[in-house]
Amino acid sequence: MSRFVLKSSHTPAGDQPKAIKALAEGVRRGDKHQTLLGVTGSGKTFTAANVIAQIQKPTLVIAHNKTLAAQLTQEYREFFPDNAVHYFVSYYDFYQPEAYMPISDTYIEKEAMINDEIDRLRHACTQALLTRRDTIVVASVSCIYGLGNPDEYQKGLLTLKKGEPIQRNEFIRALVNLYFERTTADLTPGHFRALGTLVEIMPVNEQVIYRVDTAGNAIQNIAIIDSITRAIKSEPDSFLLFPAKHFVTPEDEVDRALKDIKAELAARLKVLERSGKVLEYERLKRRTMQDMAMIREIGYTNGIENYSRHFDGRKVGEPPYTLLSYFPKDKAGKADFLTIIDESHVTVSQIGGMYAGDQSRKKMLIDYGFRLPSAADNRPLTFDEFDARVGQRIYTSATPGKYELEHSTQVVEQVIRPTGLVDPEIDVRPVTEVTAKLPPEKPVSAAVGQGGNALETSFSGGYPGQVADFIAEAERIVKRGGRVMVTTLTKKMSEDLSEYLKGKGIKAEYLHSDVKTIDRISILTSLRKGDYDVLVGVNLLREGLDLPEVELVAIMDADKEGFLRSETSLIQTIGRAARNVQGRVILYADQMTGSLTKAIDETNRRRNIQLAYNKEHGITPTTIKKNIKDITDELRSEHDKAVGELVSIDRAALIKDPKAKKKLIAEKKRQMDEAVKELDFETAALLRDEIRSLKAQKPSSQKWKEEG
Repeated sequence: MSRFVLKSSHTPAGDQPKAIKALAEGVRRGDKHQTLLGVTGSGKTFTAANVIAQIQKPTLVIAHNKTLAAQLTQEYREFFPDNAVHYFVSYYDFYQPEAYMPISDTYIEKEAMINDEIDRLRHACTQALLTRRDTIVVASVSCIYGLGNPDEYQKGLLTLKKGEPIQRNEFIRALVNLYFERTTADLTPGHFRALGTLVEIMPVNEQVIYRVDTAGNAIQNIAIIDSITRAIKSEPDSFLLFPAKHFVTPEDEVDRALKDIKAELAARLKVLERSGKVLEYERLKRRTMQDMAMIREIGYTNGIENYSRHFDGRKVGEPPYTLLSYFPKDKAGKADFLTIIDESHVTVSQIGGMYAGDQSRKKMLIDYGFRLPSAADNRPLTFDEFDARVGQRIYTSATPGKYELEHSTQVVEQVIRPTGLVDPEIDVRPVTEVTAKLPPEKPVSAAVGQGGNALETSFSGGYPGQVADFIAEAERIVKRGGRVMVTTLTKKMSEDLSEYLKGKGIKAEYLHSDVKTIDRISILTSLRKGDYDVLVGVNLLREGLDLPEVELVAIMDADKEGFLRSETSLIQTIGRAARNVQGRVILYADQMTGSLTKAIDETNRRRNIQLAYNKEHGITPTTIKKNIKDITDELRSEHDKAVGELVSIDRAALIKDPKAKKKLIAEKKRQMDEAVKELDFETAALLRDEIRSLKAQKPSSQKWKEEG
């Protein structure tokens, strides 16, 4: 049996050894809930990896967004290079769910764009779970949404061995039954082509071609071929081929499902008729009959997932199959895997909130005749259902929530960082006192005060208050080469403050949720490089930012109680200054709220423990040194690069030389595939756009038409 083997140049340090020991012992004795309270920069992922290596169980790691999930996947792959570490998130690039708003009588049809690369990674994930024990899956909360029945998915597994008898036509029919599509063009995942006795297949989980020679009604040879170069990579004696879709339904089950749908429709129409809902009656009858006809004829209809209960054979209200259904169970049918919930203070509540929102939307569709009642069973798991399916779990967070703390049999603290860095000093400055100390200044632009009452008050009477005090502090930090981050209450405030700082000669930029992902990366890198000295944000400056150059974090209007100024948010924001030995925090507040008091007390408690540890062990903290790598430079440079002998070929030349163009496209595709393997989706997206651009170039000569 394959085992998890942790590989790292680092050894556990600081609080990590005792945390690893305590958590591993907790798993062994059967503790269902444990919490790792790890401060920012203490190496929680490394601790979790060591626990996995000791426990030797398949592991599910849940993160609250795709970006964090990708980052964690990369980290776990570095720790376990010889094991199966997979990434499972929603495969939609764009998703607009079906909905109905009765107030305005507006029906919104479902719109979705599926990312084929992420779909491929999802298949790789489920196939690994069904074939090996040394599997780690890093997932977003999409892991609690409906997925095909794993038993039917595994039943469709086709084992092909060299020397086995096989009829070519039967083989092709078997591929079609596994939802592979036949093509005569270039192969893409989930497609196959037949050339004489040779059948070439590209599985959905990897971008290589399996060539099967069926000459003589037997498998004469199996070859794995590089999809770009066409070079033979290996010639295995056998391979496993899983279905091309997760939702696998045998033909006889389709007939049964259609009968069940028809029966449910008849019953629902009677209810609508008795209620006098003529419009809803006609709408539901027309839509459902049309869907059934499509399923009967082509096996699919838009919105087929709304009938999943019938295809799965589930009872009313019974939960759907999800990714959790693919994880192993013990002999008693209980979960036989470990679950790690990262940034649990956010992720736990996110998991719990999915069901209610989905059901509210579905209720409107059902009540107004757009869907059958069974559509409500195409849903995410409830929190109780999730709780029953994941077994033992470890919550990791610098600020665990109420649920984790109440349910955990032990809370393991990881306060000491391996680097010796301590939590930052905190300076609370009342806005009124700061304002009184400042000399009168010419009133600033009214636009700056339009972001909200808090900033507007700060600028009243011509005294900029907390802003002017912050500027003075920021200028001192910038002068000695440090960086600064400041948080405001709203997006508009962040934009206004950024413009005001620029007017004062400070290199500043704002960052909030309206800024595109790739631009966020660029802005953060520019801050590290010194292209910007001050970053102004709202709540994006909390989890997941690793900026060791930041010496000062300022929080405007820190006494305005709410989500952005809760104890959890404040501690997370304060933690952004914990990667620099000079790190400190200024809180601008006129009153000490409960959240402020708790956040300051907890930070000081941790700081005192860290200082005492450093003194006892003679540790002198130093700022984290981290290479500055601008991913966006690499991404954009890809547009200007050609490869090998194609470096000097410009676009005009490519139009005239179809062979060169084909080579360049093939190389770009190879680079895109490599980027996806590394979960570098920004690079992959730009390379994909470049490929589309190259393909869209029109030929300018008859020769091109003949050769193309």
